[in-house]
Amino acid sequence: MTCLTTSASSPVIFVACGFVSLLLLLPNATEGIVKPPPPPSHNAGGQGAQQQQQQQAANGNAPKSFWYDFTSPFTESYDDQEAAEANTEESPGAEEVTTEPLPFFEDVDSSNVTAQLGSTAILHCRVNDLREKTVSWVRRHGEELRLITFGLHTYISDSRFSLLFEAPNDWRLQIRYASARDQGHYECQVSSHPPRVLQVLLTVVAPRVEIVDERGVPMVDKFYKTGSTIELKCVISQVPHPSTYVTWKHGQRMLNYDTSRGGISVKTDILSSGATSFLYIANANQHDSGNYTCALTDVADATISVHVLNGKFVLLLFSIFPPHPRNRICAFRNWGSSLLLSFYFSRWPEKLAALGDKGG
Repeated sequence: MTCLTTSASSPVIFVACGFVSLLLLLPNATEGIVKPPPPPSHNAGGQGAQQQQQQQAANGNAPKSFWYDFTSPFTESYDDQEAAEANTEESPGAEEVTTEPLPFFEDVDSSNVTAQLGSTAILHCRVNDLREKTVSWVRRHGEELRLITFGLHTYISDSRFSLLFEAPNDWRLQIRYASARDQGHYECQVSSHPPRVLQVLLTVVAPRVEIVDERGVPMVDKFYKTGSTIELKCVISQVPHPSTYVTWKHGQRMLNYDTSRGGISVKTDILSSGATSFLYIANANQHDSGNYTCALTDVADATISVHVLNGKFVLLLFSIFPPHPRNRICAFRNWGSSLLLSFYFSRWPEKLAALGDKGG
């Protein structure tokens, strides 16, 4: 097509002619343009529709949404994303997020410990899954905490306290020569987040030792006739850990294994909360008089004064002090050939001493 003119309006006609020529060349000009790749589709029908839209765009008849769909960034659908996550969970090599287990105490019920006065108290703290955490023992006084041990180190000045670790997981606190002031609350703490705390209550009990008569009444004096058998009964109670180590002494002389005199025997019966011990001395004489002590190791003891008298002195004694409550006569028995008098001194000790000299 040729547009030539020589009139005054030739510039306008020339411009209009050029615009018409551009419209005629537009379908062929688009053939040289590099088109962006179409978004991926999941079925053949979708591919046919996209090809049809591309052909319409090439012919200048593209729908309004074509350029929006064509230029939008490609994203997977929700169905495809869920399927991908399911495949990741099912794959054996998928990486799992795990949390580190916290330490825990093995014996949470052993929170009460009873120790005997003067013995060694052991407080147990068994911790599992400790890893790099640290165990410490503290003493609690109300709101105040006092550090005793940290790890394997002892920080208290009292040398009776120490840390004894027993494999695989027992952090034991040892208290030697336990006293009444040691009883109270202790805490085994683990430096985790949050901290783990095991509370232990220590109770220190003092054994009770008494020398009693046949009725179970405690005595401080006991009288025997010459030639009779001395029989002393010692009752030990309030003992958390029963022990057979009960000793008898005459003055400072141990009687449990004495063989020099002969006729001495000791019998001890172990009970659930203590013990009962008997001392027998056959054919008593005046040399057997004196103080007798029943002791539970070095913790507690009881002492009684034994008086061995001849027959004349006993009859004279009762003629002066007839059995009467005010004289505190506890017992007077005739056991065959053995005469036993249990007596508490309360009146006229000087006269009794004088009678003893005369009765000799």
